[in-house]
Amino acid sequence: MDKKKTVNINMKQYGMILALIVVFLIFAAMTGGKNMSPANINNLIMQNSYIVILAVGMLLCVLTGNIDLGVGSIVAVCGAVVGIMIVDHKTSMWIAILAALAIGTLSGMFVGFFVSKLSIPPFIVTLATMLMGRGLTYTLLKAQTKGPLPADYTYIGAGFLPTVKIPFGGGTLDLVSITAALIAFAFIILSEIRSIQTKKKYDFPVNPLWQTIAKVGVIMVIVWFFFYKLARYNGIPFVLVVMGVLVALYHFITSKTVAGRQIYALGGNAKAARLSGINTEKVFFWVYTNMGIMCAIAGIVLSARNASATPKAGDQFELDAIAACYIGGAATSGGIGTIIGAVVGAFIMGILNNGMSLYGWSTDIQKIVKGAVLLGAVMVDLLSKRKK
Repeated sequence: MDKKKTVNINMKQYGMILALIVVFLIFAAMTGGKNMSPANINNLIMQNSYIVILAVGMLLCVLTGNIDLGVGSIVAVCGAVVGIMIVDHKTSMWIAILAALAIGTLSGMFVGFFVSKLSIPPFIVTLATMLMGRGLTYTLLKAQTKGPLPADYTYIGAGFLPTVKIPFGGGTLDLVSITAALIAFAFIILSEIRSIQTKKKYDFPVNPLWQTIAKVGVIMVIVWFFFYKLARYNGIPFVLVVMGVLVALYHFITSKTVAGRQIYALGGNAKAARLSGINTEKVFFWVYTNMGIMCAIAGIVLSARNASATPKAGDQFELDAIAACYIGGAATSGGIGTIIGAVVGAFIMGILNNGMSLYGWSTDIQKIVKGAVLLGAVMVDLLSKRKK
């Protein structure tokens, strides 16, 4: 592999992170820095937590060359189950959470069965679950909002980790957030060193030193910015911990396990995957079952943040989750994409939503911009393939 090709590949990998920074700075200029306030950074994380969770699950579907249109409706159903059990039946929140997870799992298995066993296109099956799920939500809630939910439950979506505050710059600074940032720095550096050592061991091309330093430096600046802003507010949101655990888990699954490699193989060439001995029916089944579980988690987080379950919950979440994957570098044909890319894509969508709202653009204009960004991301992917 020559040097020029290596640089091109690296720039493609880092392009989304640069896009995130550019979009954020553009809205910082447009809003007079309102989007950079500690309170807004906290809101940005909380408002996008469920989209990040859904994007992580959606990426596995996208890697197979498909999507799931029903995720928003399943989020609403799972939230409705929690609301009804806690508010109407006075059950323990843990039982309600388990019930929501069970409903999400069953909905995923439902989709997985029709896709894997009956070979019905996922687009059709998930379109059906989108309609059925939304109708079921309205039926269960009787078009009413269930709430308020107890404080112990709302902590999941709106609570913060314990803080250690010290005076700083006319305000306070949370040492827990600063410590978390330093731990993240150590992890980033060690991960990069390990990656370089692995490439050298197997005689793979290694990025130029300046690229490595630039990449690590940019990532560390972003991490420090977010954690510093959280430290100046109320500390680390609990939902950020939930996101971090899920992102780390699925990054490991997709990059280090046989199950992850099978998903990429299926998306790259389904016929070749079957001929190589991969049980493609099993892969499809567990991918969509997993998507149902992620919908349940997102439904729990959303209802906890809203302190209620509403019939309109999760409306159009599927569009944001799908867009996050494609904006984050996933290929429309499947087989290409990363968890980190999907997370970056989700935050690009979140920064767009947040920035346009702060600037005062109407929801109609916001939809136009988001649609244009999604179309542009897919167009770049297709054009890059034609050049090869």
